[in-house]
Amino acid sequence: MTTTTEPQAAPLDDHHELRRVLGPWQLIGIGIGGIIGAGIFVITGQAAADHAGPAITISFVIACIGCAFAGLCYAEFAAMIPESGSAYTYSYAAFGRVVGWMVGWDLCLEYGMAASTVAVGWAGYFRAFLNDQVGIAIPDAWAAAPINHTTEAGWIATGAIMNLPAVAIVVFLTALLIVGIRTSATFNGAIVLLKVGVIVLVIVFGLPYITADNLTPFVPENTGTFGQFGWSGVLLGAGVIFFAYIGFDSVSVAAQEAKNPQRDLPIGILGSLAVCTVLYILMSLTMTGLANYTTLKVDNPVSVAIDAVGEPLHWLAPLVQIGAIMGLSTVILISLYGQTRIFYSMSRDGFLPPVFSSVHRTFRTPTVSTIIIGAIVAVFAGVFPLDVLGDLVSVGTLVAFILVCIGVIVLRYTKPDAKRPFKTPLFPWVPIAGVLVCGAMVYPLLIDLWPRLLGWLAIGLVIYFTYGIRHAKEPRWKL
Repeated sequence: MTTTTEPQAAPLDDHHELRRVLGPWQLIGIGIGGIIGAGIFVITGQAAADHAGPAITISFVIACIGCAFAGLCYAEFAAMIPESGSAYTYSYAAFGRVVGWMVGWDLCLEYGMAASTVAVGWAGYFRAFLNDQVGIAIPDAWAAAPINHTTEAGWIATGAIMNLPAVAIVVFLTALLIVGIRTSATFNGAIVLLKVGVIVLVIVFGLPYITADNLTPFVPENTGTFGQFGWSGVLLGAGVIFFAYIGFDSVSVAAQEAKNPQRDLPIGILGSLAVCTVLYILMSLTMTGLANYTTLKVDNPVSVAIDAVGEPLHWLAPLVQIGAIMGLSTVILISLYGQTRIFYSMSRDGFLPPVFSSVHRTFRTPTVSTIIIGAIVAVFAGVFPLDVLGDLVSVGTLVAFILVCIGVIVLRYTKPDAKRPFKTPLFPWVPIAGVLVCGAMVYPLLIDLWPRLLGWLAIGLVIYFTYGIRHAKEPRWKL
């Protein structure tokens, strides 16, 4: 008779152990805090204006379906391996060192670039709030990226110096993370309630002012170029806004700080995904119904949609700006948190120097790693524009999700007796569907972004073969 045991990890010394302080509600809050933010307040408007039109609502449905399949696979892995590291740890367990390292490196695009992207969106709302409500105008030279990229001209200088507000918010939240995850989670929970409340207000009071003209045609005619409206635009729009769903991945990153990870992580992942999907679909319908989709290609599209109604919703404008400023803050916080914990796990596995897994004696957080990552994210936020960063995040997220779905299939056959407190239902159809749906969304993005992705992965291989291959350890979790 075959017996199974709980996965075991090597004991850790006091300098590398994190505190288990997060329960299911806090994990759901972390997921919502990461999901509800840039997708609603920034990316939705740009994806509607460039790709899908009012049919961005359908794009969210497609993205949700792919995310639900991937979420069920994440839940199985998270319950099996309650360890910080997310898709990196899962891929290491399923595929070995090289794939594990490459997924971890890919997640740097997902988390590090996400924090930079959202910081740029945050800066747009913050600047508008100061100008509209306080009467303080930040000069363009200190509130925009100094470089930009267009298909026609390539990389060009804008004349700006740096996006100073974006840099400032990253520095502040980095300091908050250093203090500790309990303080950060409490801050996140309060802000989640605020921004969800603002979103509900926009939906409830905005829906009556939706006009049919703004939603017609619901799927704009394709311009003759793949991804520019029509159904190819709906699919590409789904890939672009998939950036919004990075937050539920952050729940699995918190595994080593969860009180009861085998039970609480699936609750956190699936619970946050369910809440946010409903809000995304209703909010995207409201925004494109209040304002013509062609007007939403701005850093603050929700404000533009509210302003299009005029006096009846004028009272909502400052609440939207405050909700966006606070809401985007939590997304940056969760993205920074996720990146530091992934580097923490990669360092403990020997792929990165020990400094990335060193835990502060008082704060019990990876302080040095947090400072290094915060500095890098601040530089990217201050220098690059939002669209350049956002598409890379979506690619990194989708690639990670595809590998997690494949990993579930691999381990079901290679480790059939491993203990699985939560099992992905309808196996193998759910993970297969996750691969197909996420693959369909990432393909249009790769048409233009594959050189950047290959360049990023090439840098990762150089780091692996110069450092990681000589220091890598055996996986700490034995299934």
